[in-house]
Amino acid sequence: MTRPRAALPTAPNEYRDALEELLQRRSSCRAFLPQAVDRDTIEALFRLAQRSPSGCNAQPWNVVVTSGEGTERFRAALSAYAASNPQPDPDLPFPREYQGVYKQRRRDTAWSLYRSVGVEYGDREGSARQMLQNFSFFGAPHVAIITSDEALGAYGLVDCGLFVGMLLLAAESLGVAAVPQGALGEHSKFVRRFLGIGDDRLVVCGVSFGYPDRKHPANNFRTTRADLREVVTFVDA
Repeated sequence: MTRPRAALPTAPNEYRDALEELLQRRSSCRAFLPQAVDRDTIEALFRLAQRSPSGCNAQPWNVVVTSGEGTERFRAALSAYAASNPQPDPDLPFPREYQGVYKQRRRDTAWSLYRSVGVEYGDREGSARQMLQNFSFFGAPHVAIITSDEALGAYGLVDCGLFVGMLLLAAESLGVAAVPQGALGEHSKFVRRFLGIGDDRLVVCGVSFGYPDRKHPANNFRTTRADLREVVTFVDA
């Protein structure tokens, strides 16, 4: 007699539904209210993100989180520095070149944002002004600077990417808006010096967070995602 196959374990539907809702609802916030997030919520946010997986459970990320006057001092200093048009000095090399579909997606995203805030094509001054908003954290009351151990190289960076993804979902689950910002790594030496980060740490990126200004036009556009067939290859034989 053939024994019946045991049913494969599945997660409860409410888990799947909750995760899908978080993924569909999350978006990058580019205009924040000045209202601070209370410390208990901030700690809950990072405690959830700390469950992120990492190679060999190394957990290479280290995070500096600003609040209150700490944010305001950092905002003023970094904004002034970026506005002086210094040479970039990122710890992580920028992409050598955006080509093909990557170039198109980057362009589409940029112009969706620019159009939402009234910057027309060819308005270099307007687009530069919007770009500089990165360095004032889009008005967020908090910013987290994510660093990795330099000795771990690319493996540590991959782990930090997982951590940032978890952080964004954790924020959404707690009603906190956030935006990951590679631009904050553009001036790594300045960031490291201002925040007292050691030379053995790589500045990976920043995540600005707080509560969204839902009336601001910068928060009223959404990016698209490629179809599954464009990014997944199934090998069945």
